[in-house]
Amino acid sequence: MTQTTARVKPAALDPAPQPRPAGAARILIVDDEPSMREMLRIVLRREGYDVVVAANGREAIERVQSEPIDLLLSDIRMPDVSGVEVLRAAKEVNADIVAFMMTAFASTDTAVEAMRLGAVDYFTKPFSVDELRLKIRQHVETHRLKEENLLLKRALNTRHEFSSILGRSGVMQTVFTTIRSVANTTSTVLVTGESGTGKELVARAIHFNSLRRDRPFVAVNCGAVPETLLESELFGHVRGAFTGAHTGKKGLMEVAEGGTIFLDEIGEMTPTMQVKLLRVLQDRRFRRLGGTEEMQADVRVLAATNQDLPKLVADGRFREDLYYRLNVLSVHVPPLRERAEDIPLLAEHFLSQFASEMGKPVRTVSAGAQQLLRNHEWRGNVRELQNAIERAVALEQTESILPESLPADVRRGQSAIAGALAPDLPELVEGFDLEARGEAFYRHYIALALERAGGVQVKAAELLGMSFRSFRYYVKKYNLR
Repeated sequence: MTQTTARVKPAALDPAPQPRPAGAARILIVDDEPSMREMLRIVLRREGYDVVVAANGREAIERVQSEPIDLLLSDIRMPDVSGVEVLRAAKEVNADIVAFMMTAFASTDTAVEAMRLGAVDYFTKPFSVDELRLKIRQHVETHRLKEENLLLKRALNTRHEFSSILGRSGVMQTVFTTIRSVANTTSTVLVTGESGTGKELVARAIHFNSLRRDRPFVAVNCGAVPETLLESELFGHVRGAFTGAHTGKKGLMEVAEGGTIFLDEIGEMTPTMQVKLLRVLQDRRFRRLGGTEEMQADVRVLAATNQDLPKLVADGRFREDLYYRLNVLSVHVPPLRERAEDIPLLAEHFLSQFASEMGKPVRTVSAGAQQLLRNHEWRGNVRELQNAIERAVALEQTESILPESLPADVRRGQSAIAGALAPDLPELVEGFDLEARGEAFYRHYIALALERAGGVQVKAAELLGMSFRSFRYYVKKYNLR
């Protein structure tokens, strides 16, 4: 190996501490030899890492217990506290820390002990600095890819995620235009709309059409996490910050570095957390829970709410300054009842999705079911429609979704349809058989359509506004020819 023991000038005193860039891996160098310590600090800082040093094992342990460290580069043999003990303490604080060990006295026992504790490699002095740089770069990149893969798996495993934004209506075209307009800016965006309209989907569309598309998109539901846990979730925490915090943890603000963080249900955020978020938006800085070190936040913030934020501001439940910081740009997602013409398109999309997942031969939505879907109010919006189609596909035994496979609250619309078709509905008496009457109704009109179409089923189905598959099902069911 190439020896790198060139004499270096003592490093100048560091300038005043700067906030740590959240995206730069922090490396702790531990060595009791000043020249080695300073040489490694200079080399690794030139590589773009955030480098800190410790002159002995005791100082190193204090550092790993008080501040976040991503990678440890430690000499093994040091007076008082050995590098193996430093590694053991570092792993207790952060089990995912990447550790390299150095030694001028090769020893199988110490090397085995270091590897057993989780060191990824060790170097015998003198060693090649180029090899050290290469291995550190490889392990830092591997760790970053693991984090990104976890985010990707989280996104793929979101059970009820909409696979795309669908809509041909005028109001949705306006939404698409707004998304394109705000995507390439760096401004904060507030997405508003009722529950189930797809606000997170809009936020994802903004991110993936922005210049940050190659960096992480991280979503957090502010209403589903208690205040103390939300602070830790967003900003991370140091060891001992609260009961049970046996190790430090990186927050989602750090995970989203260079990308986008989406704060859903922002109206549920407590006053204390509102103050902390305001500071991030104003100064682009934050501290881990229980920590003292400031960290920079190069993240774009997108927020969403189904509440009336101006009213919350007027009631004193939401900070006015935070509202204006969030509402730099805005996108309103309309409720489904305001874009009823999109219902057939959405229904067919979800039908295809769930039929494929369940391995069922359901291909279409019958005319009767389509009419019920259009007439329903959809207070739960697109999410409610998605759930209704999922249920229908699971229950359906034919190739077409029939009215009886839809949820009961959607089927209640049948009474209005029946009233329009049969205004002379007789007075109900005991023993009235609705199912038999309904079958007679279907049989009568299907037979009549066949007669008028000269027995051509495709034409008869068109006369009734039904899909051919659905029409053929009823012909077989009622034994009509």
